[in-house]
Amino acid sequence: IGSASILLVFVILCLVSFAVLSIVSANADSKLSARVLERTTAYYAACNQAEQSLAGMDKTLQRMYASSDSEEAYFVAVGHGKSYVIPISDLQTLQVTIEILYPESDEDTFYRITAWQVLNTEELQ
Repeated sequence: IGSASILLVFVILCLVSFAVLSIVSANADSKLSARVLERTTAYYAACNQAEQSLAGMDKTLQRMYASSDSEEAYFVAVGHGKSYVIPISDLQTLQVTIEILYPESDEDTFYRITAWQVLNTEELQ
């Protein structure tokens, strides 16, 4: 066994170790990508649900505005603000807070979004 054989064995071991590291790294990247996809999908599903709730709130506020005699009666009926929480996962929720406005006309907005944030529901360890 000469130095060329020892060098060849060393080169083969290096190539095998690099191949194993590449496979392990690719597997970790694949798992991370799957988790990111799952979390992103859950976040946007919660956002869609929040948007649907806002659309329903908009219709309700429009009805209340049309049936109210005054600004005071409107705010007595609907309040000055609303907040709701939509679960994203076991550890996170989407909190949406709106301030209810009294519009000057039917084309004005009925609310202003004051918070749209992801909150952690449990302490991360």
